[in-house]
Amino acid sequence: MTKDILAEIKALMPTFSKGQRRIANYIINSYDKAAFMTANKLGLKVEVSESTVVRFATELGYEGYPAMQRALQEMVRNRLTALQRIEVSNNRMADQDIPTMVMHADAENIRLTLDGLNREAFEQTVEAIVTARKVYIVGVRSASALSDFLGFYLNMAMENVVVVHVNSFSELFEQIIHIGEGDVLVGISFPRYSKRTVKGMRYAKDQGATTIAITDSEASPLAELADHTLMARSDMISFVDSLVAPLSLVNALIMAVSRRKDGDLVDTFNKLEKIWDEYEVYEKTTE
Repeated sequence: MTKDILAEIKALMPTFSKGQRRIANYIINSYDKAAFMTANKLGLKVEVSESTVVRFATELGYEGYPAMQRALQEMVRNRLTALQRIEVSNNRMADQDIPTMVMHADAENIRLTLDGLNREAFEQTVEAIVTARKVYIVGVRSASALSDFLGFYLNMAMENVVVVHVNSFSELFEQIIHIGEGDVLVGISFPRYSKRTVKGMRYAKDQGATTIAITDSEASPLAELADHTLMARSDMISFVDSLVAPLSLVNALIMAVSRRKDGDLVDTFNKLEKIWDEYEVYEKTTE
């Protein structure tokens, strides 16, 4: 559901019961907190029953409370400031065991990413990368870890991979100025979306290149500019971006491309092994 949930709540406000209006007002004024509350906790907060909260979600057109909660979470990921994210994480963690909560959340993100993976888009992405004249990869801030990882391993199987490292808009366009038809640009970004990545995607598309987005939602500004979109859950639990599911998706993409480029990969590693031995790159272990 892509509708603006806050606008929908405001529009339906006159039709709500007294209890539903309390829910509505709390969500409008504290959506950053409401998005991460269970139906029971939200009900206790505004002094209505859990069933009233569930009915409120269905009256908004959602299948149930979890669907409404996901819509709220998707919305707030784009709106929260760093300070708000810290506050939300503190409220969610409270006295919970942090390693357990974080790792369970990351495992759930991987499961949801796999369940929602568009296999056709995945195969089209692999085909676009394998057949590209040149592959440009753009990811800034925390997403730079993903772009570097993707670029490092694609470079093992392909000779035409460029990881774009940028600190400014001018550097971005200087590095992708020659992009055009036959080329691919992979843009990686998660909330709060980087304008540099978005503008790079737009430029690449304007020049006739194939654009690929690795992002979290169809509502992402990257998805609007992409010929192929791969989505990974990045639900945050703090000011730290959760990149576990995106990294797993990138890993799958690397494996799929490497299978298509198996001969080139073997040649690369045969050459590398000789170089590593000749120049003693790695320490040799002894029994």
